Amino acid sequence: MKQEFYNLEINTNGQKLYEFTDETIEWINNNNFKNGIINLSIQHTSASLIVQENADPDVQKDLINYFDKLVPMDNKLYIHTTEGKDDMPAHIKSALTNNQISFSIKESELLLGTWQGIYLFEHRLDATTRTVIHHYIGD
Repeated sequence: MKQEFYNLEINTNGQKLYEFTDETIEWINNNNFKNGIINLSIQHTSASLIVQENADPDVQKDLINYFDKLVPMDNKLYIHTTEGKDDMPAHIKSALTNNQISFSIKESELLLGTWQGIYLFEHRLDATTRTVIHHYIGD
């Protein structure tokens, strides 16, 4: 049994989904992980992690549009507006999604569906750097 950690930094450029499936698979392959669990977590309160379709980019556009309608960027609706119109909406969107997700690895393969990808869902409008912590436990 072993454990390994890896911090993946992702530079974002505004509100959208940033796929990092390939980087995660590369880390799994480079470390010869066979069977186990990988937990991904993000230590930010204005971005999140999701699994989503990676074949049709319209899915990503629709998700962003939906969340923007669900949680509008209107400072009149919120008390916490210190960092601009995206401040509180980013925190709410993060609370509605995931700050961590786990996957199984079987025979060195990350068990994702055919059209599934792993995404950082950036809820802020400005560019920033996010860190996604990878924690593997297995053999």
